[in-house]
Order: sequence, then C-alpha cells, then structure tokens
Amino acid sequence: MSNVQNTALINKLGAFVALSGPELSVLDSLQKRQRSFVPGRDLVHQGQSGQVAYILRSGWACSYKILQDGQRQIVDFQIPGDFLGLRSVLLHISDHSIEPVTDIVVSEVMLKDLLSAFQKAPRLATAVLWAASRDEAMVVEHLVNIGRRNATERMAHFLLELGARLALVGVGSRKGYTCPLSQYLLADALGLSAVHVNRVLRHLRELGLVTFRDGVVVFGDYEALIAFAQFDPTYLDQRGPLLT
Repeated sequence: MSNVQNTALINKLGAFVALSGPELSVLDSLQKRQRSFVPGRDLVHQGQSGQVAYILRSGWACSYKILQDGQRQIVDFQIPGDFLGLRSVLLHISDHSIEPVTDIVVSEVMLKDLLSAFQKAPRLATAVLWAASRDEAMVVEHLVNIGRRNATERMAHFLLELGARLALVGVGSRKGYTCPLSQYLLADALGLSAVHVNRVLRHLRELGLVTFRDGVVVFGDYEALIAFAQFDPTYLDQRGPLLT
C-alpha cells in the first residue's frame, strides 16, 4: 500500500469518508509531482489564471488579498493536508494570493489530472467537495470573528480553531501545538495591530487560558478557553467518516 495513507490529506479527508485502497491509489497519483517554495515567493498571484492547484504536504502558507492602499488582509492560513488554489483553478482566475509562511513542500496538481481522478473515484471528488465546503465555513466564521468578537475573544477563537485543524491531521492536541505565525501575521489575519496582538496574548496568558511563546501554543485551561471564546466546533465538521 502506498504511503499516501500516512499523509495529512488522508487524515483530513478521513473525517468525511473512509477511502478504499483503489481510491487511495488515485489520490496518491495526484501527489507525484512535488515542488518546494520558500517564504516571500507567491505560489498563486491575485488575478492570475491557470490550470494548477496544489496540495500542501509540509509547512504553512497563507492566503491573502492586497488592498489598493497596500494594506493586507490574510483570509486564512493553510496547514498540511490543505488544497491551495483549488477555487482559482475551477473559476479560471484567482481572487487572492497564496504565500508560504515557512518553507513548504507541495504536490502540483493539474486541472486535467484532478478531473480525471474525480472521474475514476467519485467518492474522492465528494470528499474534496466536503473539504472545500469546510474551508468556506471557516471563512464565514472568520467574518463573524472579525466583525462581532472583541480582540481577546477573537484571538482565543482563532487559536482554538487552529488547534482543532492541526489535531485532525495529527500535529496538534488539546495540550497545544507548534505554530510558526508571527504577531504581524496574526495581526493581518485578525484585523488588529501587532501591538494589540501582543497585548491580547499577554491578557490570555495572565488569565491562565493559553500561552503563545517561542512558536508554541500551550493551552492552560482548554475547557475554560472554549467557554471564554464561545467556541462551537460544529462548523469544522470533524465527526469521523460519514461515508464508508
């Protein structure tokens, strides 16, 4: 059996469908063409058209938009197991840019190969549709986060969501996780200044809820943090396989 079973993507899709051996082989065939990128070099540029998407195998990336005045809004962060640029492939033009946060390794997926894989393995197509729908649900929650939660609740909710996502692919737990995000990146994602981010993280630490220091998030009181942020993970749909 291919080592595709050990990838973050399999763990992620496994929350929706238990893929069979042949389906795993089809998915493995999509991940043959690997490329590496470093921070500062966009994989996808806002406004570009193309026939290529990516599967993030290792490292972190972010999707963002640049406003006319030069300000940046980070839409989301991508972790291993996530698709990059899938929507831009299907819509033929990208409405955002994607940049590595760390050194990353991706699998390059051509549109024709993706459509061929879906034709061979319809349940795989359904699982990818689930993943795309889940990503959309997260973006909706991010809108609520920025629009209606105060800065401290916003940060708490973000760290909990990120922890749940990482736990799904096997690199996080209720104790915490490694996180390469700088305070500047957090600021651009949460609509805060870097100074405000620092103040909010200090407040959460003083409350004994969570500590983010030296690239590591440690949950001090996980249940209390959930209550504080009013975090309901239902939108993440991590219930275990729905299709067998």
